[in-house]
Amino acid sequence: MNTDLKQLCRKLGYSFNNISLLKRALTHRSAGKDNNERLEFLGDSVLGFVITEALYEKYSEDDEGKLSRYRSLLVKGDTLAKIARQFNIGDYLYLGGGELKSGGFRRASILADSVEAIIGAIVLDSDINTAKVCVLNWYNERISNVDQSILKDPKTRLQEYLQSKKHALPIYQITSIEGKEHNQLFHVECKVSELDITVKAKGSSRRNAEQQAAEFVLEQLI
Repeated sequence: MNTDLKQLCRKLGYSFNNISLLKRALTHRSAGKDNNERLEFLGDSVLGFVITEALYEKYSEDDEGKLSRYRSLLVKGDTLAKIARQFNIGDYLYLGGGELKSGGFRRASILADSVEAIIGAIVLDSDINTAKVCVLNWYNERISNVDQSILKDPKTRLQEYLQSKKHALPIYQITSIEGKEHNQLFHVECKVSELDITVKAKGSSRRNAEQQAAEFVLEQLI
């Protein structure tokens, strides 16, 4: 575990006055009673408001339905986990022994919760406007491109990303099919050999499984 929280502050773009708040935000419930669950509760509400306001202002021509879909994409756990990985937050987490052994510092749900907790900690350490500035800095590119992201499925986004980096396209392969014909579960493997990435996914159809696999690859790349 990296204990240099000042280094993390530089990555986040915010310097804590009370560093113990940041430490609590990084403490999973498996590590003790003084954990990040309450901060996560606060940060979740602040995040939802900040993203909602930003979308309302930027996409003034879009209706409530589209804005709701945009917000769902931006505040969902997968997106928060990607932000956590950008800042290498997993390296700073305080976890109990069981979570350490099971790789909790890589688990998307734990990473996502820690980002919300950090937002809550920033609010308490300063004020909601300062937290808003931080969130918008973290989300700037995602907010600008969310209208396009939500229209494209994961396989299309993965293909476009790899092409933009001049990498070979992914290869999808069915590894097994479970169940009877009317209730099948498809297991798919997606390989990006050039980047030494292989992921597995499953779905109720081959298409769904491949889309899920592409999403897993995107999580590692973006």
